[in-house]
Amino acid sequence: MPTMTGEPVVGVQGPPPGDGPGFVAWVRPHLVAMSRLAGRLAVGADRDDVVQEALARAWTKRSQYDATRGTPSAWLLAITADQARKAVRRMRPAGGSLFDVDVPGPRPDLDARMDVDQAIMSLSSRQRLAVDCYYFADLSVAETAAVMGCSEGTVKSTLSDARARLRTLLEVTE
Repeated sequence: MPTMTGEPVVGVQGPPPGDGPGFVAWVRPHLVAMSRLAGRLAVGADRDDVVQEALARAWTKRSQYDATRGTPSAWLLAITADQARKAVRRMRPAGGSLFDVDVPGPRPDLDARMDVDQAIMSLSSRQRLAVDCYYFADLSVAETAAVMGCSEGTVKSTLSDARARLRTLLEVTE
């Protein structure tokens, strides 16, 4: 398995080791992607807490990892996505949404980045997950499919639909 620099990572192939130091070495190459995905999916939650919960879950479920069903990265990111969804549910006020809460203090200016973030937030949860995995966590279509629990064709279709929706939402009319 190559790193982001293309160099192979030694000793992280196959199932997660049963000992603590081996498990740490096995997950270490994936921590940046896990943190990036947690930050994208659990806006408002502490992404380090989400990653910590995902790592704890991965540790307890390490015997269930099946290399024939996907890469360690996809498995860990699927757990991270699940923990991020749980963190968002815990933050939601009873009977309302996060958008109903009035946040005191100055409101930031609406710049292009916020427009894109707002447009992404308006996508369906499935489209958002596909966009976050593929574009922000830098996963391949196959890895995104493993995280989402669907086929590669479904990921491609979902990304295509998301791009079309984003084009419409971000269209500048003068």
